[in-house]
Amino acid sequence: MGLYRDLGSNPGVFRVLGSQLMARFPFGMLSIIVLLHIQLAYGDYTSAGIVLASQSIGQAVSGPLSSRLMGKWGMRPVLTATSIACSVLLVVIAVVHLPLPVVTAIALLVGLTTPPITPAVRTMYPKLVPGKQLQALFSLDAAAQEIIWVIGPVVAVFVTSQFSTAAGLCVAAAFMLLGGAWFISSPALGKVKLLPSKRGLGAVLRYPTVVIGTVLSFFFVASFAAIEAGIVAAFAGPHGGHGSIESGVVLAIFAGGSLVGGLLIGHREMRPWSPALRIVLVLAGTAACLVSLNIWWLCAVLFIGGMGTAPTFAAISNIVSSTVRFSETAEAYGWIGTGTLVGVATGSAFAGIAIDIGGAHGAIIVSAGLLVVCAIIAVATLRWMPDLKGRSIEPPPETGTLTIPLP
Repeated sequence: MGLYRDLGSNPGVFRVLGSQLMARFPFGMLSIIVLLHIQLAYGDYTSAGIVLASQSIGQAVSGPLSSRLMGKWGMRPVLTATSIACSVLLVVIAVVHLPLPVVTAIALLVGLTTPPITPAVRTMYPKLVPGKQLQALFSLDAAAQEIIWVIGPVVAVFVTSQFSTAAGLCVAAAFMLLGGAWFISSPALGKVKLLPSKRGLGAVLRYPTVVIGTVLSFFFVASFAAIEAGIVAAFAGPHGGHGSIESGVVLAIFAGGSLVGGLLIGHREMRPWSPALRIVLVLAGTAACLVSLNIWWLCAVLFIGGMGTAPTFAAISNIVSSTVRFSETAEAYGWIGTGTLVGVATGSAFAGIAIDIGGAHGAIIVSAGLLVVCAIIAVATLRWMPDLKGRSIEPPPETGTLTIPLP
């Protein structure tokens, strides 16, 4: 634990960590809230899947594009504009009942204006702490982000079940605005200048590790969106009520397992096989949910599975940070963020369809299937995984050694 305590000696680190988590918190709420809001408004989960798919298309475009815009125009202007625009669009969906095609178009705009918080902060980290502390910082970030991906749905379920889905969307918009303002006003943000990329959009995908990280993020996070929808469906009321205290407890236990795993495992030196082993641990806990939907059984197996969650996120960050030049890390994390956000929307969409067909078990099967694919990819790409044992995680230098032949 001394590794995490030492991070406090670097000015501004904990403020950046806390503010970016608050700014990103809505991302963990939106998939569930939109799923429930659209299902309630139009009477089926398939309509919700269509809206979420449209949002995911927008996010797929915005991730790398907005990251490059931060290098051109600066982080603060881009983050401010996108935070305001996205929040306003969410409130519109919440308070105005519109035809499904119009809502689908607005969801596309929500995706396009998603604030690029993740690429901004993960590009900042190597400039905030020494290289020898980066693994600990990425691990702490991955553990803390469970507040987003697992506690977020708990808050979403609570607000929607106690108040309404419209209230849930407004709460998500408020988090986006307030958290974004806190992060944007951070002094550390002004001290880190993103360098404009010297190559065209998408050139960073020539790094195998960026492609691997993006694909792993997509399948990994999609599996969580699916199982979260499945847990909510498992404890829904007999007359279609949305969520309950039981689903909130189960998802909170899932988050607790991830937090423990992140603190105990995530900071360990990453070897090429580490991501695959951590994914398999999550798969084991997810697959075990098919045995029984008893609340105590779900709490036990998901706590165990959750212990692999934060360490996997930390591994993906380590892979990118150690292999991509600093001038290209913003776009690299933009692609990773695209994989993550599209994974949330896609997982929720497929889970919604699976729930219509096979109930809660259908969504859990979708989640387990996504994790199987994720584990296979991690194993198949071992040759490109960096071995970070005994290494300091720092971006490669911007320039290489030039050999000039003697006459």
